[in-house]
Amino acid sequence: MRIHLLIASSILLSLFSNAQESKKETPLKPIPEAKSFVTKHQGVFGGRTIDYTTTAKETFLTNKEGDSIATFWSVAYTKTAIGDVTKRPVTFVFNGGPGSASMWLHMGFFGPKIVKVDSDAIQDDGAAPYNLINNEHGLLDITDLVFIDPVGTGYSRLVGTGEGEDFYGLKEDVDSFAQFIRTWVTDNERWFSPKYLAGESYGTTRAAALGNALEGSGQNMALNGMILISQALDYAGSTSEPNNITSFITYLPSMAATAWYHKKAGQGKSLVDFTQECRDFTYNTYIPALYKGNLLNENEKNAIAEKLAYFTGLDKTYILQSNLRILMGRFQKQLLLDKGLAIGRLDGRFMGDEEDKVSEKPHLGDAASYQISAAYTASLNHYFASELKIKMDRPYITSGGGSNWRWRTVPDSQYWEPMPVNTAPELGETMRRNTAMKIMVASGYYDLITPFFDAEYTFDRNGIVKERVQMKYYEGGHMMYTHEPDLIQLSKDIREFITAN
Repeated sequence: MRIHLLIASSILLSLFSNAQESKKETPLKPIPEAKSFVTKHQGVFGGRTIDYTTTAKETFLTNKEGDSIATFWSVAYTKTAIGDVTKRPVTFVFNGGPGSASMWLHMGFFGPKIVKVDSDAIQDDGAAPYNLINNEHGLLDITDLVFIDPVGTGYSRLVGTGEGEDFYGLKEDVDSFAQFIRTWVTDNERWFSPKYLAGESYGTTRAAALGNALEGSGQNMALNGMILISQALDYAGSTSEPNNITSFITYLPSMAATAWYHKKAGQGKSLVDFTQECRDFTYNTYIPALYKGNLLNENEKNAIAEKLAYFTGLDKTYILQSNLRILMGRFQKQLLLDKGLAIGRLDGRFMGDEEDKVSEKPHLGDAASYQISAAYTASLNHYFASELKIKMDRPYITSGGGSNWRWRTVPDSQYWEPMPVNTAPELGETMRRNTAMKIMVASGYYDLITPFFDAEYTFDRNGIVKERVQMKYYEGGHMMYTHEPDLIQLSKDIREFITAN
């Protein structure tokens, strides 16, 4: 008996010692006091003068045990005298990535102050000075706005026992946003307010799943609507890979639109007519050809190659050598090969002069990103410090936390066979349970990363209630609001979407 007790004591002592050593190896991250900065402002939005309060702050997120594991950074713009909260909507705004801060929508479109970049994508906005302007097309006249930065971006960070794996994944990310939104609505007494989500790119992936998640956890929150900017719900249609047939289908009309813009195809026809012609060819001729593959005879291959050359502006021989399948990176280099320029991916209007003229894909990165990113980053930092009086002990991170993203769409306990992410079915389910929820989808013709035809392809499937979906198109790219006419039109479209009965 004594031997057994000694063995048991030894085991317990060993376990305790190992636990202590484990704690020493992974010390707790500090849990500092949450910071908050509140300022008062006045601006003209939609032709109306609005007094509003800006609240920039950290909000603690907790685990199931109630321990703080992260802070979310948010900037909320709320009308100072709201009155009846049942008539004052609140819109939660976020970007994508995954791992992107809300800076792009904040400083590019929704915020009360925005940075003005070259509308025609000709001039590089690389170096200071930059132009921060009042956003007269902002939406504060019709809705309060809450900009949210996921963990690892902005000023959001891990604290306490929080780990990256608690947030850096599709399901984990959605759960954290659901917790934040419920907390914000509760703290601000806005459960009776109409509620909207506005996401861009991966932010639309998040929004579709988030609407579903907000119905659960014993705190059912029904949304009034979603604004999906450059939607990316089904990744089969927005991932250009050699063996992904769906992407060759969904990207072709955007290639045609971009070739039309650069006067390489479709001349003498309107953009709308030319892209519709490409849609018809894609559905009726190109899809069967892709699926026939090597069953096509030489005459059929030549006929398809001629039509692809007609729509894309690329050389027929190059298209035949590509087996009738043009990867997006190659299109970016081939379209303006005669000028030695590579076009942008986020926006095909942009062009970059690269030293290596014959690389398979752009080697400098995306011209549509590197030509404006510094302007956005500088403007946000200047605006936060000078007007919102934000003083933090660390830099604002525009992107981060997305490198080891967990794409698994179901809990570990459920069977899952890896496949492209698709949150569109969740959106369809939510729409059928919540018959008041409406959707607006904003797509840019020259978006070469989340193509407009993919939006149509996705929303014609997946159980989505099309009668409550508005599809809007703009002559810009992924961030169509960098094109000033589109910024104005997008503002009008969202204003009508939110205010419509």
